[in-house]
Amino acid sequence: MTGTPQYQPVAECGLTAQPEAAPYHRQWLVANDSGQWLNRELCPRLADVSVELRMGYLVLKAPGMLRMDIPLDVIEDDDSVRYSMRVGELVIDVVDEGELAAAWISNFVQVPCRIMKVHPDTPVSAWPDTPSP
Repeated sequence: MTGTPQYQPVAECGLTAQPEAAPYHRQWLVANDSGQWLNRELCPRLADVSVELRMGYLVLKAPGMLRMDIPLDVIEDDDSVRYSMRVGELVIDVVDEGELAAAWISNFVQVPCRIMKVHPDTPVSAWPDTPSP
């Protein structure tokens, strides 16, 4: 290891060493259809999702899947896609990234789930520790 910082734009998914990923560290997460945050302990296949930033997009890739591109800096102002959910001891606001992203992640991890962006008004100040896979 060279000691290069690693960032995880989608909590519990793959890491990237891209310096431009620093402001996006854990700005997205995956939640099941009950609104529970999915970590690698609950959903081990999340570890197989690779993440990079490219041309204004969060790019997700996984074995056997076409890539999924999600715009980096769009926060939907439609309250119908804004939810509250618990991450550890915190309740945060999240914004649903839509049906296409939900279908992509659900198809890969084989669990109905959705990709949620942490709303900038309620960032996660401390993510719960999860066991390493």
